[in-house]
Amino acid sequence: MPSELELCRAHPQEYIKKIAALDLPEVNLMEVCGTHTMAIAKAGLRAMLPPNVHLLSGPGCPVCVTPAEVIDEILKLAGRPDVVIATYGDMIRVPGSRRGWNLGKMKASGSRVEVVYSPVDALDLAAKNPEKKIVFLGVGFETTAPGTAASVLLAEERGVSNYYVFSMLKTVEPALRTLIADPEFNVQGFLCPGHVAVITGEKGFSFLPEEYGIPAVISGFEPEDILLSVYKLLLQIHEKRPRLENTYTRAVAPEGNPLAESFMDKVLARESDLWRGLGEIPESALMLRPAFSRHDAKLAFGVSYKASEGTGICRCGDVIQGRLSPAACPLFGKACTPEDPYGPCMVSSEGTCAAAYKYQEV
Repeated sequence: MPSELELCRAHPQEYIKKIAALDLPEVNLMEVCGTHTMAIAKAGLRAMLPPNVHLLSGPGCPVCVTPAEVIDEILKLAGRPDVVIATYGDMIRVPGSRRGWNLGKMKASGSRVEVVYSPVDALDLAAKNPEKKIVFLGVGFETTAPGTAASVLLAEERGVSNYYVFSMLKTVEPALRTLIADPEFNVQGFLCPGHVAVITGEKGFSFLPEEYGIPAVISGFEPEDILLSVYKLLLQIHEKRPRLENTYTRAVAPEGNPLAESFMDKVLARESDLWRGLGEIPESALMLRPAFSRHDAKLAFGVSYKASEGTGICRCGDVIQGRLSPAACPLFGKACTPEDPYGPCMVSSEGTCAAAYKYQEV
């Protein structure tokens, strides 16, 4: 007998009809994964749903939730002649508090900025350049945190003392709790990130129905994965039976990935940190433990930052809270484009504004 996902793949139009047949009021569902954001826009899923069902994009892009204050400190580091910045490509064009000031411009001006595909690539760069201090920009959620932690353990094992991590790693749960605590928050169900759940397991999102009574479905990334997950969420709302469901069982186990979590637990500890649009969230960041402080870029270079009073005219913070659609921003597609962005939501390959612009969600 075919699985429900196989049925959805074979007959997606039937699931769209099932959704339309549900007797529901206005419903807001939020995805908290940049890959989901891109997949939804690319497949045109919003246009396929009935007008009372709205898909909102939450703080699921790790580049987008990094505030300008942090980028400013990274750019200062890039200006040091003894430092090489090693980063994922998404970070190259993210502006700081001054528009147009980014790592790409720093590189063009003579700073050493290298794009890497993994933290181990950055570690290898450090081993080959012992006269330089290699600073890896560790950005991401639980998905990338184990790899970053493993690179620190490898640096210790190999005796590579010039490898540093500038940790911008964050965890999803505290951000969701912060969103839900907002009196104006108006979301009736969460499409949970499959990549994060591969690490945390189903248990990482059980708090949503158990503590808040909010339906939650862990989803894969193909259009049919997302369509099935949206149907499951809406069915929970229709039946008034909130629970956690996992439609991504081919990758997500109930217990997650214990080995990956052990790497994180050994090297990283939870601390407070700033999120774009959400402010400072307690225990939401993953920073290097004292035992590995010799590889902590923030300690090694005396980096500190705090939230500034002004937020500028970029509305990325509102977009990643589901308060504003990209097209509703007066800058979108006019003053702010992928070629000349105001903020990270238009820069990142997982950014909500970038997805809306690329696939013409207006």
